[in-house]
Amino acid sequence: MQGSPEVARELFAPIAPNYERWARVLSLGQDARWRHRMIEASRLAEGSLVLDVAAGTGSITRLLEARGCRVVPVDQSPEMVSKLRNASLSPVIATAESLPFPDESFDGVTFGYLLRYVDDLPGCLGELTRVLRSGGSMGMVEFGLPTGLWRRAWDLYAGGILPLAGVVIGAGWGEVGRFLHSSIIEFGAMWEPETLENVWRDSGMTEVVSQAMSLGGGLVMWGRKT
Repeated sequence: MQGSPEVARELFAPIAPNYERWARVLSLGQDARWRHRMIEASRLAEGSLVLDVAAGTGSITRLLEARGCRVVPVDQSPEMVSKLRNASLSPVIATAESLPFPDESFDGVTFGYLLRYVDDLPGCLGELTRVLRSGGSMGMVEFGLPTGLWRRAWDLYAGGILPLAGVVIGAGWGEVGRFLHSSIIEFGAMWEPETLENVWRDSGMTEVVSQAMSLGGGLVMWGRKT
């Protein structure tokens, strides 16, 4: 069950009030490591102006600000943005496929768990690259698919335990838990890391690197605009 902007809005709006707390629980605490690695690899200097797309409630935004960056958070969900506190610059409600900014506006672009929810992945990456200045960095965090024996354990967790835990948590999390397993599998089958790297390059990025995290359960990617 592949996502779309509409699916993302309907799926995540009800869980905005406690999104970050339970996201950490359901990812076994690994998502924070992935975000830190992405930001570290992006090598954004203090004072950089960064666009954080699909910012949600601000988990990446806050890490960027802690590094001294000026951050513009963007998300299509008013419910998510309403929970974003203390951002250095005002949040913007917009879609990643149609950003309301001029060409080459930002020193950096970051996004997490975005590409599974866009209708046109190459077009979206082109739009993200468009607003990035020449020499600027782009970083991504996404779920990955473990291989070998770890794939069996992942299937058991993501296909069984995660949906059940979502039901127990309630307030929309049951639907999220059921959706994620098939969504991650379909996205991983269609967009393997090497394929994604090539789409990044086609959009104007260079020095593109991907790194599997947490036994393959997470994927971090970064690069620099030519």
